[in-house]
Amino acid sequence: MERAAVGFVPAGWARAARMCAEEGCGRPCCAARCARAAAARPVRMAAGGAAAENGNGATPPEPAQKTGFRQKLAEQLPTAREAKKLVPLGLMFFMILFNYTILRDTKDVLVVTAAGAEIIPYLKTYCNLPGAILFTVVYSALSNRVSRENLFYMCLFPFVAFFLAFGFIMYPNTAALHPVAAVAHFKTLLPAGLQSGLQPFLAIIENWTFALFYTLAELWGSVIVSLLFWGFANEITSVKEAEKYYPLFGLGANVALIFSGQYVRFVSDVRRNLAPGVDGWALSLKYLMSAIGVGGAIIMGLYKYMQEKVVKNPELVNAKTANKAKKKKPKASLSMVESAKYLASSSYIRSLAAMVIGYGMSINIVEVTWKSRLRAAFPDPNDYSSFMGNFSTATGSATFVLMLAGRFIFQKFGWATAALITPVVLGITGVMFFALTLFGPQLAPLVQRLGTTPLMLAVMVGAVQNVMSKGSKYAFFDPCKEMAYIPLDDEQKSKGKAAVDVIGNPLGKSGGSFIQQVLIFSLGSLAASTPYLAGILMTLVVMWIGAANTLAKQFKEKQGEMRAEELEEEAILKAEAQSAGGSPAAPRPAT
Repeated sequence: MERAAVGFVPAGWARAARMCAEEGCGRPCCAARCARAAAARPVRMAAGGAAAENGNGATPPEPAQKTGFRQKLAEQLPTAREAKKLVPLGLMFFMILFNYTILRDTKDVLVVTAAGAEIIPYLKTYCNLPGAILFTVVYSALSNRVSRENLFYMCLFPFVAFFLAFGFIMYPNTAALHPVAAVAHFKTLLPAGLQSGLQPFLAIIENWTFALFYTLAELWGSVIVSLLFWGFANEITSVKEAEKYYPLFGLGANVALIFSGQYVRFVSDVRRNLAPGVDGWALSLKYLMSAIGVGGAIIMGLYKYMQEKVVKNPELVNAKTANKAKKKKPKASLSMVESAKYLASSSYIRSLAAMVIGYGMSINIVEVTWKSRLRAAFPDPNDYSSFMGNFSTATGSATFVLMLAGRFIFQKFGWATAALITPVVLGITGVMFFALTLFGPQLAPLVQRLGTTPLMLAVMVGAVQNVMSKGSKYAFFDPCKEMAYIPLDDEQKSKGKAAVDVIGNPLGKSGGSFIQQVLIFSLGSLAASTPYLAGILMTLVVMWIGAANTLAKQFKEKQGEMRAEELEEEAILKAEAQSAGGSPAAPRPAT
């Protein structure tokens, strides 16, 4: 009779009732349907009994449960409860990467066209790394004194304020701010050999506002993207939600890459149509930095909304997690040295740092060589900026496709497989780029038949290499890295993340830059260093893969520990409820 009764209940209600009974979902979105199904059951049972007595007594069969495309699609999409948290979080990521793309393209145009790509390794070593260390010291001190909400605003606002000041105040007055004459006079006082050795450092001093812009634009990726956004996302997201939806965060965010890339290209086209004598680059910077200001205001508004409507809502965020985000547990303050010692003792953090440093060194080794070819192909800032806009659009499009595949890979093959994709892709495409660079003269006759030049072919292959490497980073490497933080304790989450993301990433890039500086100084040119750089790249990729395999085993163990703790807590809650004579409590959301 029970099966007959269920057969008369609408299919959606019946499925919801069975799922709640078997899995104990306890979701508010299911409660109404379950209640209606339960209320309808006795009425339908009576109707079914009457039908059996008046007819042949046969019970009507239960309708076949078909799994159609709509149901599969619905299972992959966030529920209404989850969407309240994930939609604003995705919009935040969209705006953060929209700004980051503009800053990334603009910093290259400023520095490369003013002083050449050869200055980039020195900027990464002697500007980016000290800036990252200084920020980490300040952040570590502030994290023990202010709330996480205020810390977010205190970190974001100075970045936005500087970029607005650069576009509207600093760049229009570079003639007064840059000590061009003083540097030129200083060069005349130096011996010829020493002058060539100090040229990169003198170029940094001569273009110090561009160097400062470059440093802060680089820190935007480490601080705003990795530390602030992902740190906040990890506070309010469970492991199950992360595995399901972290790859999708980037879908909307990489639409931002497409839009921001085309916005940069639009600004480049505006510069071309200006009357002679008008400083088109100064005008374009005002457009670009205005977009940064608007984007920063939207980011802060979304964060404020989530603090009020999401973090404080126990239906959206686990109460235990919400309390952690709202106020920090009292704990002993650790100095920078003590924090470093604490993190160095953890093989888990060391493996995570090795992956971040491996990516930074690998992409830097390939990218600097590519940008030197790019400047030779596009010496005009307008053409360079337009190419970078198209490059960002291509990166966003490729990442969008890879993230669609990424969700399937995470669910089908797991974290360990996803973590290996980025080093494999970067290694293969990097070897292809270096092979073309090394054997360009031998390939010249074949290249001419293709209707291009070895220089342009190297630029395009390098662009494909960067697109695929960065696309796989956004689709696989970043979600894997952020998922790895979730099972950690508060100390490792906060200060461990600051050390790995803010120091590890610039250290990786600075390490790659330092290697290039040594090779250039020893061999005389970047071209002569290319065979050695290719070998170093493969060594880094192998070490990166080893660190990923080690972390995969530790991550699986920590997941098992977390699940065991959850099951133990659920068993205690059920036992307490049964001893009190009540019904067992519904399981709390997974952490």
